[in-house]
Amino acid sequence: MQQVTRPRESTVHPGLLQETDLKPRERKLPVLVAIGILAWNEEEAIGRTLHSLLQQSLFAELGKHNLSCEVICVINGSTDRTPEIAARIFSEQSVKHPYCQSFSGWVENLSEQGKQNAWNQFVHRCSSREAQYLIIMDADIVIHRTEALWNLIVALQNDEEISVTATMPCKDIAFKPRRAVNERLSMAMSQMTLAADGQLCAQLYCIRAAIARNLYLPRDLGACEDGFIKAVACTDFFAHENLPKRIQIVPGAEHTFEAYTSPLAVLRNQKRQIIGQTILHVLLDDHFKKLTMQQRMRLGETLRREDEADRFWIKRLIAGHLRRTRFFWQLYPGLLTVRWKRLKNLSAWKRIVCFPAAAGSVLVALVASFMAWNALKMGGTEYWPKKGGKTANDPRKSEMDHSTASTILAGELPNH
Repeated sequence: MQQVTRPRESTVHPGLLQETDLKPRERKLPVLVAIGILAWNEEEAIGRTLHSLLQQSLFAELGKHNLSCEVICVINGSTDRTPEIAARIFSEQSVKHPYCQSFSGWVENLSEQGKQNAWNQFVHRCSSREAQYLIIMDADIVIHRTEALWNLIVALQNDEEISVTATMPCKDIAFKPRRAVNERLSMAMSQMTLAADGQLCAQLYCIRAAIARNLYLPRDLGACEDGFIKAVACTDFFAHENLPKRIQIVPGAEHTFEAYTSPLAVLRNQKRQIIGQTILHVLLDDHFKKLTMQQRMRLGETLRREDEADRFWIKRLIAGHLRRTRFFWQLYPGLLTVRWKRLKNLSAWKRIVCFPAAAGSVLVALVASFMAWNALKMGGTEYWPKKGGKTANDPRKSEMDHSTASTILAGELPNH
């Protein structure tokens, strides 16, 4: 059995957000880990997600070591029944679960939309200060290996060089005995993506609390928080060159998600990724290099202050980048070539199998980059497509009116 370190007073870190008096929760055991489920309008999926979560061996293991965890469903601006469904499940399981003494579960219903806000609230306000580890996950996945979450924690316990552990993301179509052509192409793309080192999927991961609480996700970061967290973790807050070993996909830890397979859904998902990668390029390759070492070491506080001082600061950086970028396929380095680089990491046979997917993805990326270019020019940073082809973002939240976008592009907009 792996040795588990009990929470110590020295592991308690102050949050970047002001704490409020949350409703009292009885805890008889020290809290080792806090689990945050970030949800927006997931009434159809939240039940399956919570069911798979509560089947985890984590709760039994915590019980053996006289430790506990928090399970917090952080709802960000939902308009459906997601909070009611989650609250009902927590209420039932607080009595029926065989290890109900090992966890406390509740819903934090935020009025403001945005995954970044939900992440910040969970990390800095909702979760216990004594938790050594934070598990952050989406509300529309299924954890199909019961030992997954415990394995994430044990891997961090056993190797101090690792900052973040993650599960292997598995597309739902991987379990189909027969796949259509578009589904085969989707699976081939997954093989190329996973061939790269230090991969982090934001759908489910475990991060050391000390690292997370020195982070803050800016309002306009967009749908690229995994790349942002990866860059911070692998460079220890930009103190040195990239060390992929800081992130580890743990054997025996997997989760399933619904894949994008229709042409329209794939195209829109590529648009989302290109918008996110462009924002990362502007921040990581330019803006953060201008920060002092002290600002980097206190990155969460630095970014929170920038958000408070100027709500449009990231949009301004993007506007400047667009003025300097001549063509839409040059939004960031490697936009069209990264697929070929990943293809080289595969074996000879897999290269042959994945070649059609790589070639097709270049054409998709070309079209998607034009779509992303236009969205960014309109001030759009929040964009999240649903699997069926519909977009999940509120246009009023993601794209400003034309006059506001134009003034930012011209560099004329005041700070507030």
